[in-house]
Amino acid sequence: MVEWTGKPAYQQVADDLRRRIAAGEFTADSGKLPSLAEMQATYGATVTVVRAAIGQLKSDGLAVSHQGKGAFLTADAVTAAKAADPGGAVAELRHEVEKLRSEVGELRERVAALEDN
Repeated sequence: MVEWTGKPAYQQVADDLRRRIAAGEFTADSGKLPSLAEMQATYGATVTVVRAAIGQLKSDGLAVSHQGKGAFLTADAVTAAKAADPGGAVAELRHEVEKLRSEVGELRERVAALEDN
């Protein structure tokens, strides 16, 4: 998965993990991220690259790690990852706008019904 795009390999891995966190992919496993070996296989990257990606997630406040146990998501990791992803943020805003439009439409109907009485 890691490609020669000019972007550092660890950043590519961190970005993909952030996208997967925002999608809620790891919450079913009590917030545990895949092992280093699993990430190496998934991304075709070295352990150094994978560790650097986890380090990036930790510095972003999305993950914590415990030696011998692995890396885990923080309590607000999904929300923070969504906020860090511009595409995800736009999708969330579109959802909120649609919800507000629906609520305003319902309120208009209720006001019209009250005015008719």
